Amino acid sequence: MSKPNPEVYERGRGMDAHNKVMREVRSRNQRTYDAREPTRVWLDEDNTPAGVYQSLTIILNTGGCRWARAGGCTMCGYVAESVDGGTVAHEDLMAQVEACLDHERENADAPSELVKIYTSGSFLDEREVPAETRAAIAETFADRERMVLESLPNFVDREKLRDFTDRGLDADVAIGLETATDRVRHDCVNKYFEFADFEAACAEALAADAGVKAYLLMKPPFLTEREAVADMKRSVRRCAGVEGCHTVSMNPTNVQRYTMVEQLYHDGGYRPPWLWSVAEVLRETADEDVIVVSDPVGHGSDRGPHNCGECDDRVQTAIKDFDLRQDPTVFDQVSCSCERTWAAVLDRERSYGMALTN
Repeated sequence: MSKPNPEVYERGRGMDAHNKVMREVRSRNQRTYDAREPTRVWLDEDNTPAGVYQSLTIILNTGGCRWARAGGCTMCGYVAESVDGGTVAHEDLMAQVEACLDHERENADAPSELVKIYTSGSFLDEREVPAETRAAIAETFADRERMVLESLPNFVDREKLRDFTDRGLDADVAIGLETATDRVRHDCVNKYFEFADFEAACAEALAADAGVKAYLLMKPPFLTEREAVADMKRSVRRCAGVEGCHTVSMNPTNVQRYTMVEQLYHDGGYRPPWLWSVAEVLRETADEDVIVVSDPVGHGSDRGPHNCGECDDRVQTAIKDFDLRQDPTVFDQVSCSCERTWAAVLDRERSYGMALTN
């Protein structure tokens, strides 16, 4: 990643001291990336308001999230995978898209009805993805059913979304809300916007006949396990009450490189959430008028959401099953003796910096 440049910082937002430290931490990364190769691409199945679709997920390698380059979120290390120099040309971005289409042709029997495009920043930020590229991508996938586009709320604009909806695509904006609690978002995640900005982005999406998929963060730093579970339940329910928000994706925190969370983790001050906590939130919010899903990245590892090590795969399977069927009874079919340890953590843990278990 290129060295941070003070001229591009988003000044006056977030925790200034954290941003200053994280600019130095992120600058330690010396890896470089090919501007014509996507960061990742894979095929999966996803639950949508129109049913379960085969999905093609594309993570474009851009110049990086502008907020992350300023210091950014406490848990997010994706900017470390961005192209050196801060910008990627239209031709290179389209070469990345073609590489993803090649992957799909080689690994799928038919084109995916759902295409999800992420940049680990904001697809709708024209400093990351130029308007020319956005329009070309919309044309490339105009024969699909649905597209998901990642963005911070301040870049959500009805005219940008009409590049997709005017071509007959069902479009959704994936917004990294993280939590419906402003104080947690500001002080634990270091995101600068308010819940009211999320509501405004939902209204803007609706004006373009698009929907919103809210991304929530299970257990940011500085919360105990019990506080994290309670915050997620509140956040899911509050998102369900916002017109236009039809899906909530709850992401359990994993320890990524070049982040504050990694610094805390190495000092014994952070443990990723229990998979039982993920199951608890999904079970207790299943009756809300919104699709709730979760995909615990790195499950079962010390740096990812985990239980005792014996039951992690079984609980992960139940979570994936819930994602597709929205049936909370799937969790009745998994159990482990470590549930008692998890319950004790919820009951007795008093400080985020003194995790009772690893």
